[in-house]
Amino acid sequence: MSQPLTRHRLGITRTAQGSDFALWSQHASSASLCLLDERGTVTTELPLSTEEGDVWTVSSPQLISGQRYALRVDGPAGPTHHFDTGRLLLDPYARAVERCADGTWCSVVTTDGFNWEGVPKPGIPLDQTVVYETHVKGFSQLNELLPFELRGTYAGLGHHVSIAYLTSLGITAVELLPVHAFVSEQRLLELGMVNYWGYNSLAFFAPHAAYATSGAQHEGVDAVIAEFKTMVKNLHRAGIEVILDVVYNHTSEEGPLGPTTSFRGIDNAAYYRQTDTGQYIDVTGCGNTVNFSTPAARDLVLDSLSYWANEMQVDGFRFDLAATLGRNEEVEFTAEHPLLTGVLSDPRLQGVKNIAEPWDVGLGGWQTGSFPTGWSEWNDRYRDRMRDFWLTDISRARHDGDAGSGIGRFATRFAGSSNTFSRERGPLASVNFITAHDGFTMADLTAYNVKHNLLNGENNRDGTNNNNSYNHGYEGPSTDENIERVRRKAVRNLMGTLLLSAGVPMMSQGDEFGRTQSGNNNAYCQDNEVSWLPWRHEVWQHDLLRTTQHLVRLRHDNPALRPQRYAKAGEVIPQASTMEWFDGSGESMPESDWNSPLNRTLQYVASSTPEHEDFNRILCVVHALEDDTIVTLPRYDGVTHYELLWDSADEAPRPNPESYGSESPGTTLRVPGTSMRLYRAHS
Repeated sequence: MSQPLTRHRLGITRTAQGSDFALWSQHASSASLCLLDERGTVTTELPLSTEEGDVWTVSSPQLISGQRYALRVDGPAGPTHHFDTGRLLLDPYARAVERCADGTWCSVVTTDGFNWEGVPKPGIPLDQTVVYETHVKGFSQLNELLPFELRGTYAGLGHHVSIAYLTSLGITAVELLPVHAFVSEQRLLELGMVNYWGYNSLAFFAPHAAYATSGAQHEGVDAVIAEFKTMVKNLHRAGIEVILDVVYNHTSEEGPLGPTTSFRGIDNAAYYRQTDTGQYIDVTGCGNTVNFSTPAARDLVLDSLSYWANEMQVDGFRFDLAATLGRNEEVEFTAEHPLLTGVLSDPRLQGVKNIAEPWDVGLGGWQTGSFPTGWSEWNDRYRDRMRDFWLTDISRARHDGDAGSGIGRFATRFAGSSNTFSRERGPLASVNFITAHDGFTMADLTAYNVKHNLLNGENNRDGTNNNNSYNHGYEGPSTDENIERVRRKAVRNLMGTLLLSAGVPMMSQGDEFGRTQSGNNNAYCQDNEVSWLPWRHEVWQHDLLRTTQHLVRLRHDNPALRPQRYAKAGEVIPQASTMEWFDGSGESMPESDWNSPLNRTLQYVASSTPEHEDFNRILCVVHALEDDTIVTLPRYDGVTHYELLWDSADEAPRPNPESYGSESPGTTLRVPGTSMRLYRAHS
């Protein structure tokens, strides 16, 4: 880890006499801290002095809890600078921000401390982790079982009703879309719309106050922070971890003509990537790019992460456009970047889960598989392959008689993507997902061939055109029960694939019961029923929810499904699963069948090599053509019978384990088209 810039803790540090304040600016010639009244009027201006490098400091007894403050910073003119003493700026380290009566943003001094009641972090091992990506507001906004005033809030997510649902689902971590204080982009405001997802950070240390209850907001910033902490404590008490989706790659100041609220006015030349002429180098697609080749920007991120991991007690982070965080002075990605390695080595961040979105929109921006050992990554190659296997390949086979690809690439992804991640990193480097906030829901993948984003106000130009989806013969909701039945089975196949694959599974909120966004694959500006979770479900949705719960339990109960390491032929690798592959006739898969589009049937035996759990062996049968097929269960040394645990052809899990029955090795079975089965192999 790189050494910090200064011995000073930047921002506010509370003391017995008030507070100390420290600001970093390399190019400033002077700076002052302004105390504000509730209208945003400056009541006192305190000059800052610099004695150590580029750190500017002041102490004041007036810096007490609840005091609003802002900064003025002056410096040289020039194309890369943006100093203006007429602007009041936010403290980059502010623990809380709010709008003053005049509409401007100001920082607010907060009070440290909270009674965690001895509730520890759950510390869920990565191999046992099941991530549930959700939105603080969207999760509970429509849940009528919650008190009205708690819906759509931190308190709503931390309420026992919400926690009971999450616990029943079996997930071990919620991954929250951004909760750093954020604002809507100027373009959206001009259109009368809002940024619902929150990928437009205003302050990296402050929780988004609008997600707190109205009572907490009225009471003040300390109450907002306490509500967030209470949510975390309640989730932890239930054994559920909290992972934050964090957006450090750019800020809400947008392009050079965007609003100046903080970094641009404090030190534009140091914080943002620019050419010598002041042109922003934008590899995020959001107008600006934070320059992580500078120690100040790196320290800012590490300090922010430390605050959330320790003071706010969150368990991990998913880094938006994380390739940007690994770009050096030449704007080139390197896995040895001091920020990427610093996240792992910083003693304040030990035990934290770190998940990269391993791409950005700049040159060389797609870096899936390239992050250092210790990082996990969203695996877009897994997403695309599994969508193709169960959807677009099926469409092609239906219309052309040729699926276009065989079983091999599916098997590689299903077994942990060893062609993408190094042996040292293993299968847990792969965060497997089929859907996320960005794109179609799982149900919409089976019901729409193209995006339907007109509500977003961009004439359907926004959102990807590459959805790897298949509507099964009709675009949108259908009254044809045969189409709907096949769609439901396709969703079960996708969910089953996700939860039975090696790696760390992440499901998107509502997929467990078939939520739809009516074909909108970019609902970033839809703060309404398009995005919010519906809590009134039809019979088929209850069936799908039960199926998802069943699959999560099967994953937990069968260690062979969740290896921590890759197996290696001829070696005993602890915590790996040895994998053997059979064709539909129960014979070892011949090389010629791996990539033949004629072969879409696979039998997969995985045997655990346990250190801390009992030995486990499973058999998974996959058939990905629409016609039924005959399968002979493989004869395997030591296996006396196969106990059926799940069949995706079933609309819902069977009433009890005995109703599934078991089969002997060598048994010949008819397997329905486009379906999969999971068995436990017994000796």
